[in-house]
Amino acid sequence: MRSSISLSTSHKVLLPSVLAVSVVVAVRLYGLTEAALPDYDSVRNWQIVQEVAQGNLRNLFHHGSPAFSLLLAPVAWFTTDYRVYQHLNAMLAIAALVWLVHLVGRQQRLTAVETALLLVFTGTSVFLTFSGRDFTMGSMSLLVFVGLLQTHYRRLQQPSVQVLMQTAGWLALGLSVNYKFLLTLPILVLLELLYGQSLLWRPAALWRVSLILLVPYLVLGLLGAVGGLPWYRWPAVYYNLVFPGATNAAGRTGHLRFDGLYYLRYLWDFESPLLLPGLAGGVVLGIRHWLQCQPWWKPPISLPTYLGIWAACFLVGMSLLLKAPRGLLLVYPLFYILTFLLLRRLIQSMQLSTPATIGLLTGVLLAASAFNLFRIQREIYAYTSTHYGAMARLLHARSPGSVRVASSLGIGLRPFLAATDTVALVTNEKELPMWRRQQFTYVLLDSYWRVTNSPNFDSLRHQPPLVALSEPLLTSPLLFLEHSEYTGLGYVQTLALQRAACQDSVQLRLYRLQ
Repeated sequence: MRSSISLSTSHKVLLPSVLAVSVVVAVRLYGLTEAALPDYDSVRNWQIVQEVAQGNLRNLFHHGSPAFSLLLAPVAWFTTDYRVYQHLNAMLAIAALVWLVHLVGRQQRLTAVETALLLVFTGTSVFLTFSGRDFTMGSMSLLVFVGLLQTHYRRLQQPSVQVLMQTAGWLALGLSVNYKFLLTLPILVLLELLYGQSLLWRPAALWRVSLILLVPYLVLGLLGAVGGLPWYRWPAVYYNLVFPGATNAAGRTGHLRFDGLYYLRYLWDFESPLLLPGLAGGVVLGIRHWLQCQPWWKPPISLPTYLGIWAACFLVGMSLLLKAPRGLLLVYPLFYILTFLLLRRLIQSMQLSTPATIGLLTGVLLAASAFNLFRIQREIYAYTSTHYGAMARLLHARSPGSVRVASSLGIGLRPFLAATDTVALVTNEKELPMWRRQQFTYVLLDSYWRVTNSPNFDSLRHQPPLVALSEPLLTSPLLFLEHSEYTGLGYVQTLALQRAACQDSVQLRLYRLQ
C-alpha cells in the first residue's frame, strides 16, 4: 500500500514537469527543420566548428569563443548538416532553462504545478525561442551562466573556499565560451563586496581564483600557438572590442551608445506584457525592503534579491552600450522568474483558499503563455520558410561544375551548397569586377545587405535578375533588431529600416557576372 501511494505521489510530481518540458521542446523545435541559419555569425560558427574538427585552428578565437568551437567540433566528425547544429543549440537552451527553473523551484519551495507553470511561462519567451534557432554562443552561454548562478549563490550562503573555486571554474568556462562573460565580472565583484564576507579578498583565495581564470588562456593559447596562431590572438579580441579599428560595412564604429528606453520598448513590444509591470512592481518592493534593512544598502541575500541584482545590473549596464535584444540574453529568464515570483506573492496575499490561489495563478500564467505563443507565431514562425535551398538547386542546374557565386554581405546560401562550391562575401558592388576576374560566374544580391544597413548595391538591384525568390526571414523585425548593434541604429530607426525592407517583395536576386 505504501509503495503504491509513493508511486502515485511521484507521478503527480513528475507529470506536470514532463508536460511542461514537452511544451517547451515543441515550441522551440516547431518548424526548425524548415529554417535556414538566420545570420552571418551562425553560418561562420558552423564553418569554424568544421574547420576545428579537421585540425584547422586558424579561426579558433573567432569572437573570443574557443571553447564553443572545441566542444562542438566532435559533432562535425559525424555530420555537417546545419540543422543538427540548430537542434543541438535549441536543446542546450532548453536544458539551461530546465536547470534554472529547477533551482528556483527548490529554493522557493514551489509546488510541482507552480514549477511547471514557471517553466512554460519562461520557456515561451519570444527572444529565448528566437535565439535558440540560430547557431551562436548564446545557448551554451546560458547553460554555463546557470551553472555560475547556482554555484555563486551557494558560495554567498556558504563562505567556503571550495565553492568559491567552483564559482571561478564556471566563470573561466564562461569566458572561454563567450567573451560577453566579461560583463559578469563587475556584477560578481559587487556581490562579493556586499555579501562575500571578504573571502575572495584574502590573498591566498585571490591568487587561486586568478590562477583558475588564467588557466584557459594559457592552455588554449598554447593550443592556438601549436595551430600556428600568435600567442596574443585571444587577448587581441578583447583589445579590438575596447579599441575598434575601421568602421564596419554599416559605417558604425565604437561600442558606446546610451539609450535607456531600447530594452524597455523591446520588452513591451515583443515579450510578455506581464514583464514590465512585474519588474516595476519588483523594483518598488525591492526599494521598500532595502530601506527597512540595516544597513539599508545591504539587504539580506535571498534568491529573488540575488537574481534581481543580476537583472538590474545587466539592464543598466547594457543600456550604456550598443544594443541588440541578445544583449540581455542571459537575464531574460530572470525577468520572467522575477515576474512570476511577484505575481505568486501578489495572489497569495489575497488570502484566497488554496484551490482558488492555484487556479488563479494557473489561469493568469496559462493566458500569459498563450499570448507569448501568439507573439512567437507572429514574430518567428511566420518567417520560418526559406528559399536558399531552391536558389542552391537553381545554381547547380545552371553550373556544369562547382558553383562559384559572390554574395552581398549574407552567406546564408552556404549551408545549402556542396563542399566543393564557393561563396565569396561582397561588401560593395565595386568589388564585383575583381570576382569576375577570379572566375566567379554569378552574384547573389542577398537582402542581408538591408539588415546590415549597407546600401552599396544600388545599381545592381535595379537590373533585371536571372532569378528572384523571397526569403521571409530577411524581413523579420527580430532579425533587424538583432543587427542594431552592428548598424549602430536605435530601436525606432531599426524598425523603420525593417518596414522599408518589407516593401520589397523578393530578397534573393541572382545575376550573371558580366
